[in-house]
Amino acid sequence: MTKPMPLSSFERLSPVYTAQVRPGLSGTIDHAADAALPAYRFLRYGWFAAALAAYGGEARTITIMREGEVMAALPLVRTGPDWLGMASVPGCYWPFRSFPVAADADAGVFDTLLKALPVRALRIGPVYDDDPALNRLRDAARAKGWAVLPRFIADSYLLDMAVLREAGTWPRNSTLRKNRFHEKHLGEHGVPDWSFVSGAEWNDGMFDALATVEEKSWIAARTDGSDAKFTRAGHGAFWRAAAKDPVIADMLWAAVLRIDGEPSAFSFDINAGALKYAIANSYDPNFAKHSPGKLLYYRNLVRALDDGMARVDWGAGDSGYKRVIGAEKGPGIRDWLFVRPGLSAMVGRLFASRWQASGNEEG
Repeated sequence: MTKPMPLSSFERLSPVYTAQVRPGLSGTIDHAADAALPAYRFLRYGWFAAALAAYGGEARTITIMREGEVMAALPLVRTGPDWLGMASVPGCYWPFRSFPVAADADAGVFDTLLKALPVRALRIGPVYDDDPALNRLRDAARAKGWAVLPRFIADSYLLDMAVLREAGTWPRNSTLRKNRFHEKHLGEHGVPDWSFVSGAEWNDGMFDALATVEEKSWIAARTDGSDAKFTRAGHGAFWRAAAKDPVIADMLWAAVLRIDGEPSAFSFDINAGALKYAIANSYDPNFAKHSPGKLLYYRNLVRALDDGMARVDWGAGDSGYKRVIGAEKGPGIRDWLFVRPGLSAMVGRLFASRWQASGNEEG
């Protein structure tokens, strides 16, 4: 009879990592997104496909596997002239530009990704300082001698609704009383209808309703309208395309106020697990006296709490009303350049101050 070998005689083999670089967008993006932390699962094939359809570009996808399991999927589009050898992550600026990485991805995943990068420089962002893909790639890149160059874009703002509700400080009774007062007088303009939209309810008609509000809002009055989220002249093509992925459509959420059937205000979000990304809100200025936008987003956030959501990521910009709601400063938002070791990294570091100056001043 063969004597059993003691455990000390066995050696644990290191995981095997492999990389694939393919033209186009790979279906492996969805596998990586499914394995990501809940707040990053909207970074799906349909998300990146929507960006290419709306903003152009030809993609390549780098897929990193560990023991045959997808760990990360990085879509790339060429940025700048060919001689620059630079690529960036496609996507939408709201809430950020990143790529999906499995929650349990380890250092070997990112070492393999760096080796497989077919470019001289990679831009990721704007992206949050606590983004897991960014942080682990940054650590690996610095260890391998890459130049890692940030530029500041803005601060984010976060509202921890669950903690404030537990403390009994949100929403304040005084706020709710004011809201009821405004709702009563809003009814003098017509019959208000408050509704929520998600999943299969997304269609061209619903996006047109949001665009109708934007076309009446300050965006149309004070700007050229190119930053509007849902108009045909703005970014409407992206959101319409993204909603064709049923998984993404289930994450897209809107609260809509209609007065006598006419769209008059909206709040639009991505619901990602217990986190709500507040993407856009707008209202018809004809009703501004009665704060329709404020009334709507308070209804929206109370509904989110009741649905088990805990935090709201308000993103960047206009911190005034966000602080009034109870939001506090969150992670910074930055653009990052990763420049290959050697002469490229040396040149990149020489231009680091210029790159940094092209962003915003950090407060």
